[in-house]
Amino acid sequence: MKKILILFILIAPFAASAQNADSAWFVNNYIKKEVSIPMRDGAKLFTSVYIPKDQLEKHPILMTRTPYSCAPYGTGYRAYWRNYMIKYCREGYIMVIQDIRGRWMSEGEFVVVHPFNPDKKTNKDVDEASDTYDTIDWLVKNIDNNNGNVGVSGISFPGFYATEAALSSHPALKAVSPQAPVTDRFFGDDDHHNGVLFLLDAFDFHVGYGFSQPRPHPTILPAKTFEFKDKDNYSAYLKIGALPNFTKISGDSLKFWSDMMIHPDLDAWWKIRDARSGIKNVKPAMLIVGGLFDAEDGYGTWNTYQALVKQSPATNSKLVIGPWYHGQWASKDGSHLGNIQFGSKTNEWYQENIEIPFFNYYLKGKGAVDTISKATIFFTGENKWRKFAEWPVTGAKQTPVYLEKGGKLAFSPSANKTATFDSYISDPAKPVPYNDGVHTYRTREYMTDDQRFASQRTDVLVFDTDTLANDVTLAGPVIADLMVSLSNTDADFVVKLIDVLPDNTADNPVNKYPMGGYQMLVRAEIMRGRYRNSFSKPEAFVPGKPTQVKFIMPDVAHTFKKGHKIMIQVQSSWFPLADRNPQQFVDIYHAKDSDFVKETIKVYHDSSKIILPVLK
Repeated sequence: MKKILILFILIAPFAASAQNADSAWFVNNYIKKEVSIPMRDGAKLFTSVYIPKDQLEKHPILMTRTPYSCAPYGTGYRAYWRNYMIKYCREGYIMVIQDIRGRWMSEGEFVVVHPFNPDKKTNKDVDEASDTYDTIDWLVKNIDNNNGNVGVSGISFPGFYATEAALSSHPALKAVSPQAPVTDRFFGDDDHHNGVLFLLDAFDFHVGYGFSQPRPHPTILPAKTFEFKDKDNYSAYLKIGALPNFTKISGDSLKFWSDMMIHPDLDAWWKIRDARSGIKNVKPAMLIVGGLFDAEDGYGTWNTYQALVKQSPATNSKLVIGPWYHGQWASKDGSHLGNIQFGSKTNEWYQENIEIPFFNYYLKGKGAVDTISKATIFFTGENKWRKFAEWPVTGAKQTPVYLEKGGKLAFSPSANKTATFDSYISDPAKPVPYNDGVHTYRTREYMTDDQRFASQRTDVLVFDTDTLANDVTLAGPVIADLMVSLSNTDADFVVKLIDVLPDNTADNPVNKYPMGGYQMLVRAEIMRGRYRNSFSKPEAFVPGKPTQVKFIMPDVAHTFKKGHKIMIQVQSSWFPLADRNPQQFVDIYHAKDSDFVKETIKVYHDSSKIILPVLK
């Protein structure tokens, strides 16, 4: 979905908006230069620079480094007027966008999530931080009328390059905003969650979109892509079967995909690709931005901020989390996601009150940032922004809710000491879909979708509270703590936290969707059972033996209103979002279709609980 976001927002053709007032103003007031900036190892990176014609004052530089192309190439202008970036142009910023090393028109070899090298010794020791340093150095020395202050921002993969920019330590770099930054592709970003391959995103991105296709020389032509003939992704992915069949489609040329297939567990290969490893002694001010419902890089937002707090405490770092899908804060509408309404234009509030003032202060010396709190978080359910001096919030109390007999969810365990359980049969041939309906691509709305389709399945356990007598606000990470037993030797566990709306809730006024009894997905996460004790050393389950599976789910900022219910769903597949577990302790990346078997899974009452961060 990154390609759709970037192409729609940033690479819209100039001619389509020629009559637009902002586009006309931009073309009349800016000049464009295309330059190839030399790096320390001799590679030249293609860069488009848009410079204000105004010579009355010196201008700051705002840069984005991207693997998605700095198009249009040649005389055409980049469509900054298509979104709020035009506001920076009206402020007189020099706008810079660069094709990163090895992508599009830049020279060099492209490396997916290029590891940061903290110990560079020669000019051949290059990474994204050094490329940023060399680029900034060239810009401040060669672009006329700049004020010597540089900022870097970017969404998704450009967010990763923004993080790496912050590690460059160039003295002219004063402010950086990694937004939904790719950070750790094993634990929580696009490719994996807790070691589970996020098949739908990973295959579509690396193979379907062609992101990891090799590029022998600089070019303006897009990579070769792959498209399914079957437009139902559930059916299409199920027909392909085991992961080796996907690898056959990808071919031998996709190095990152091939590398993932030989690194199923957390090892050194993954660890050096964790962007957090280099976050130490960061100099520029940092603004970390992301969405509560970011299906791609929500993990990166929360955890880049936490790494700054822990590993670089002297850095002036701030966190903003809105009720957004991936990149929605840069879109024209932040008022809703799917059927869930947020009550205001949350994207515009963020742009005007946080991001633009942040860069204006650090790059132009304009205004103040005193009103920007350490953490500014939007709470869904109540639809309000809250400001905190820290995140996670110290005042949030870890409160368990227990899975009880009869589908009950209770804030205290039952008095019954007899071990009871619910069970279901998990069948890899009929996995639980991640959403309802037929879709070609992964939807962005699934993170707030109605879960009634899943609660009707026999392979999904459902537990809910009584109707709430008071509001319950959650602020922070959720912990799933299950006691389970299996009939075989491995299984995945998906836990979903759901807000059940009252039966008398009015229908959606736009599409008339029935909202009475709507089961809004608030947060969900998957855990591969073999990693319950160690992500580096997987362990088989002993059939029939009760075993704890405990894992941390991403942070939540949500208020369950009085009159609603809290629901928990537990299941063992989430397809094709996540790859299927054969439910035997085999190498999943090299499994055969015949390795996939049915399995009976028991989830024990009382000893299974979900720990909620309740804010009083």
